[in-house]
Amino acid sequence: MEKYRFEWKIFSLIMILVSYLLFVYVQSYNSKLPQENCSLVPYQHFWISSKRIVTPQGIISGAVEVKNGKIASIVTEVEKLWKSELLQIIDYGDAVVMPGLIDVHSHLDDPGRAEWEGFPLGTKAAAAGGLTTLVDMPLNSMPSTVSRDTFKLKLKAAQKRIFVDVGFWGGLVPENAFNPFVLKDLLNAGVLGLKSFMCPSGIDDFPMTNASHIKEGLSILAKYKRPLLVHAEIQKELENPSDLDDGSNDPRSYSTYLKTRPPSMEEEAISELLTVTKDTRIGGSAEGAHLHIVHLSDSSSSLGLIKQAKFRGDSVTVETCPHYLAFSAEEIPNGDTRFKCAPPIRNEANKQKLWEALMDGHIDMLSSDHSPTEPKLKLLEDGNFLRAWGGISSLQFVLPITWTYGQKYGITLEQLASWWSERPAKLAGLELKGAIKVGNFADIVVWEPEVDFDLTQDHPIFIKHPEISAYMGKKLYGQISSTFVRGNLVYKEGIHANNACGVTILAR
Repeated sequence: MEKYRFEWKIFSLIMILVSYLLFVYVQSYNSKLPQENCSLVPYQHFWISSKRIVTPQGIISGAVEVKNGKIASIVTEVEKLWKSELLQIIDYGDAVVMPGLIDVHSHLDDPGRAEWEGFPLGTKAAAAGGLTTLVDMPLNSMPSTVSRDTFKLKLKAAQKRIFVDVGFWGGLVPENAFNPFVLKDLLNAGVLGLKSFMCPSGIDDFPMTNASHIKEGLSILAKYKRPLLVHAEIQKELENPSDLDDGSNDPRSYSTYLKTRPPSMEEEAISELLTVTKDTRIGGSAEGAHLHIVHLSDSSSSLGLIKQAKFRGDSVTVETCPHYLAFSAEEIPNGDTRFKCAPPIRNEANKQKLWEALMDGHIDMLSSDHSPTEPKLKLLEDGNFLRAWGGISSLQFVLPITWTYGQKYGITLEQLASWWSERPAKLAGLELKGAIKVGNFADIVVWEPEVDFDLTQDHPIFIKHPEISAYMGKKLYGQISSTFVRGNLVYKEGIHANNACGVTILAR
């Protein structure tokens, strides 16, 4: 009997040991294999090593520990890591390791106009360009996102179809501006903030707003501490209509289009905006709200007004876009409607001043304003600037574009991280994104600033209609090697992860 009891105890101990070993094996196995084929590396715990890692404290040579989608630690003494055979280390040598880019101004046109871009291909393009987070605009999709119900359609369209993380702006339009219930319902549903137009948007169900609508929107947003983004142009009759009758009004001429949207359109809109942004100051009736002016083009009086508002304490920021920094009106060929956008690309002197304002900190951040469409709407054959759809298609290329055209001005890697990651994250309220620091999501881009490439059909391109992009045919510097989203390697040298495992980001 005693022998039987002894054998049973031994058997029980063996079973416990086997169970423990099996548990350890499963945990080890699961720690290596990412869920649902979301990643091109078979690990959830690994290190990213490089001699150039851009952190908030500066550029270091070291390694970033990634564990379960977040940054667990950052070390400078990489030698200690190499001695351990238990660690998985991805060594990128001299390549730059930087926080993933955050684009707060992109149009993916899904649902309803996915033939213009769509979530799957648009987010693949983002991943290939080092963008780890997009904030999608509420218009160009159909219907526009102006209520809880229309926002639900947007979320449904994104479900299991996005390769990077995507947040969403809601729309501020006249029909909801004076209806606090509808506006609060939209904000409670999780949009990160609101967007409005002060001129016709070109989309029927997204009409323009004025200062009274914006004042109401800011008063609601103050309670949520979320921003209002504004397209700041006020369309008006030309001061001198005869300008278009002087023999230079050929619709194929870019100068003709430029006359229809002078800098005074931006100046007048911003001047009107600043009559209500005083409420966002400390102690103001809309304290907690924030106004963000999108895609600034005019670097003269419009920018001067913004600088004054900031000096007075208004809660205001402003962005510009790579196309305003890369191109000037003088170089746009007649009939090349790929360059049409609103506000328009202005002259060389204006471009130089935009760069100076960006370098001096007066312009806060960059965004793509990726605004694609079907090629037929660009009227590429007719070349009619007055009738063609406006918008620059650029989502995949914004990092190398900024770097290439910024070399003349001596831009740094730290500035890139500020303009494209840190400040956009702050605007959108993305507390765990925008910087390589412990506790943040492991959203990381790895790229090679010294490597150039020709942007031709031979280059792996993922935007839906590359032929409408004004950047095709350009030589750019800054080859994207790898893109990690929440620790998943979603893109590597032309290859994407098998599944679209990006997360929809909702404000809480």
